[in-house]
Amino acid sequence: MQFFRKTILGVLLLCTGFNAAAQVIQAPSAPTSAPSTLPSGMPRPTQGQAPAGQLPGQTGNAPRGTQGTTVPTQQGTRGTTGATGTTQQGTNQQGTRGQSGTTGQNGTTGTNQNGQQTAPDGSSQNATEQPLDDQNETQLKTEAELLRERELAAQRRKLFGYQLFNDPANGSVFQPNINIATPKGYVVGPNDQLNINIYGYSEAVYQTTVNPDGFIYLQRVGPVHVSGLTIEQARGRILDRLAKIYVGLKSGPYGAANTYMIVTLGDIRSIRVTVTGEAVRPGTYTVSSLSTAMNVIYQAGGPSEIGSFRNVQVIRNNRVVASIDLYDFLTTGIQRNDIRLQDNDNVRFQTFKSHVEINGSTKRNNIFEMLPGEPMARLLELAGGFSSNAYKARIKVTRFTNRELKVIDVVESDFPTFPMEDGDQVVVEGVLVRYENQVGIQGAVFRPGIYSLDQNKTLKQLIASAEGLKGEAFTGRIQIVRTREDMAIENISLNLVDIMNGVKPDVELKREDQVIIPSRFDMAEFAEISITGEVITPIAATPYVANMTLEDLILRAGGLKESAAAAQIEIVRRKKDVDVSSKSAQVSEIFRFNVDRDLSMKPTDTQFPLFPYDQVIVRRSPNYRIQTFVNAEGEVVMPGEYPVVTKDQRVSDLVKMAGGITPFAYVQGATLVRTIQLSEAEKQLRQQTITELADDTPKAIVKPEVTTDVTEQLIGINLQKILSNPGSAEDMILEEGDILRIPKQLETVRVGGEVLLPTTAKYRRGQTFQDYISQAGGFTSRSARKRAYVVYANGSADRTRRFAFFNVYPRVEPGSEIIVPQQTKGELTPQQLISNTTGVLSSIMTLITTVLAFRLLR
Repeated sequence: MQFFRKTILGVLLLCTGFNAAAQVIQAPSAPTSAPSTLPSGMPRPTQGQAPAGQLPGQTGNAPRGTQGTTVPTQQGTRGTTGATGTTQQGTNQQGTRGQSGTTGQNGTTGTNQNGQQTAPDGSSQNATEQPLDDQNETQLKTEAELLRERELAAQRRKLFGYQLFNDPANGSVFQPNINIATPKGYVVGPNDQLNINIYGYSEAVYQTTVNPDGFIYLQRVGPVHVSGLTIEQARGRILDRLAKIYVGLKSGPYGAANTYMIVTLGDIRSIRVTVTGEAVRPGTYTVSSLSTAMNVIYQAGGPSEIGSFRNVQVIRNNRVVASIDLYDFLTTGIQRNDIRLQDNDNVRFQTFKSHVEINGSTKRNNIFEMLPGEPMARLLELAGGFSSNAYKARIKVTRFTNRELKVIDVVESDFPTFPMEDGDQVVVEGVLVRYENQVGIQGAVFRPGIYSLDQNKTLKQLIASAEGLKGEAFTGRIQIVRTREDMAIENISLNLVDIMNGVKPDVELKREDQVIIPSRFDMAEFAEISITGEVITPIAATPYVANMTLEDLILRAGGLKESAAAAQIEIVRRKKDVDVSSKSAQVSEIFRFNVDRDLSMKPTDTQFPLFPYDQVIVRRSPNYRIQTFVNAEGEVVMPGEYPVVTKDQRVSDLVKMAGGITPFAYVQGATLVRTIQLSEAEKQLRQQTITELADDTPKAIVKPEVTTDVTEQLIGINLQKILSNPGSAEDMILEEGDILRIPKQLETVRVGGEVLLPTTAKYRRGQTFQDYISQAGGFTSRSARKRAYVVYANGSADRTRRFAFFNVYPRVEPGSEIIVPQQTKGELTPQQLISNTTGVLSSIMTLITTVLAFRLLR
């Protein structure tokens, strides 16, 4: 039992000890990103190959005493072609020996091992303890701050050279070339790999790395201090030490040197360079030991909006070793004082001394930094010079004084000496939009256009340059439109004939003169002629051509038609000398001609010339007729289309040509259908009549119909009388397109309109109008009985008549159609009321008179 108790107590003590140890010893967290420092002693592999023992993109071991893990994306292994560049605003730094902190994005704050942020003054702050409200306040910016940022961004874009250092497309432009031979003057430092090759009488190879203390270790020699020496100095020191082992390295009492040594640079180290001052991204950068000042300047984004492009200092060991003028590189491509950087160098950007903005007609419109004493000529040189349209004689400068602005006009002779000051606004204007030596000519010349006054000082010279006058030139009066000094326009009229013949002196031209030489055609009235009638292509109007004859115009119209009366061609010509005092004065005259149809020219013929505005009319031959046809349909022996043989061909002739009628023909229902072509005036008049009748009729309803240009009308004929007496008045003369329709024996009567049941009834001999109305159910309450009518089969119609108080209805025949119109109820006008009353009273008086007369007779 005690054994179990001791066992449980021991287990509890062990668990408690493990928990305490876990709280004291913090396990290292897995890295979430790439290492943050460049390892010293980077291998120097072959082209495109990663260092031995590493994957592509990985680095070697960190130098002794460094715990920070920042990877400079700019630094690559020496020997690779694509060294990656540093990211903008966020390049990490390498910690110094014994330091563990790394700088943040802007190079001024970092993070220590305890997860606290390190401020520039060295104070630390726990990132997790920062209040959330403060973080939100730092993210929110006022409108004024945003406006200020936009102004600064616009100013930075105007700065000459700013775009070069802040263009993402130029990311690989300013990267150091790692794949080069060992440069002369290279200063050896810790983590550099030196390759020592001995050849000749003796051979040996040493690959050693400079340790943090600056020594390399050689077998059988020991440590050799090379840090701080150039590669040539290090070679001499190593040669002195190895000469004690390899006697042939130097000449001596044993003879001339027979062994040789070469010292080359293998893997390169990383150095730390600090960028301070007015840079876009100041901070500490870890770069390759082969990097120059321009490499770091580009990584820092160049000068800010208040930084200097003209004085970038490289400070080493507390003294300025180089001053770089970036304008030398930007304007000429020459990199003066672009020295190779060393560890702990400081690249400092000064503030600018003078900013001058230039706008207008220059090749570069930017803000340029001017050094004290630099004149306007230097500013124009930086701006790329004048553009092609620049006004070079005078430049306007707007300058700040202690109280206000002032404008200075700088003439061309003062450009080399006029000094520029901070804040100057320089404007280069363009040339005036006018010509100093331009003259023009237009009109009847062969080459109208613009010419130089220098080579064409007179009118004759200008006409000669325009290749001379055209044949239609009107030289009796030409014009020169001149612009005077007060910009007023004046007109100068000249007689060019006298000038060309030397009667009058030549005219001297001035700037902006416009010479106008009119053409005779411009002053001539446009004349035309026409031909209408029986020609192939009638011409309403065609330009008149001199010496054109009648035959020529007929030929232009395509020739005569077959229907043309060649002997009745008329030419109507207007009279120009009409007697205005005569009432019967002749205003035109007519010429008649007989022209051959072939329009051939005969030597004996005198062709008639045409004059302007002549009108030629080709009449139609009176004996020419186009073949026309008529149709016979229905109950004829041979229905179809038949020609009109004679002008007086009648209906009876058509029946004979069709073989007569059949036994089933209903002669009383024969109809003649004729097509009528209505003119526009007739169509409008007919439509107006129907519309007015529909609006004004109070007793019946008339439905308006749309009239068309071509209508078919039914003509009621009495075919029975025509056949019994051919050639009589009933026998109509046929026209083109007439249709004779003879129906079959009809046995029905149609009743329509205002009846109770519109229907088609069987025709029965002896039945009257009222009988068929009864078969349709009778009249309705809206029937206009007095206006009922019957349409017969032959197209004729008969209306209802009125006798006293009785309606006398028309007769009904087979095939008839009884139509009862609708009665309208409208308000009676006073005239209609009086008329109806008078009619009723007269009917009553007539009835009374008739009754009294019968009584007297009795």
